Amino acid sequence: MNRSIKKLCLATAAVAVLGLGASPASADDYRCDAPMTEWQPRENLQKKLEAEGWQVKRIKTDDGCYEVYAFDKDGNRVEASFDPKSLEMLRKKKDD
Repeated sequence: MNRSIKKLCLATAAVAVLGLGASPASADDYRCDAPMTEWQPRENLQKKLEAEGWQVKRIKTDDGCYEVYAFDKDGNRVEASFDPKSLEMLRKKKDD
């Protein structure tokens, strides 16, 4: 392969990689990266949600976040992700 073709291939690859990195984040992108020593207990999250009218069925850990399966105050079945340090809701999905 000659030099100009190699340079073109490298430049194209670099643009593709940079283009992917610059794409806007989707609504489903969230990260929970607090060390476990800073996490609040699951019970704190359950109490918080129950005080807001939720009926919690299950809380598990997934990708460093708390994932909650519950019915919200309106009776909708939901799956929601929470930051285990702040207990902030990061994503909520209603099951139809």
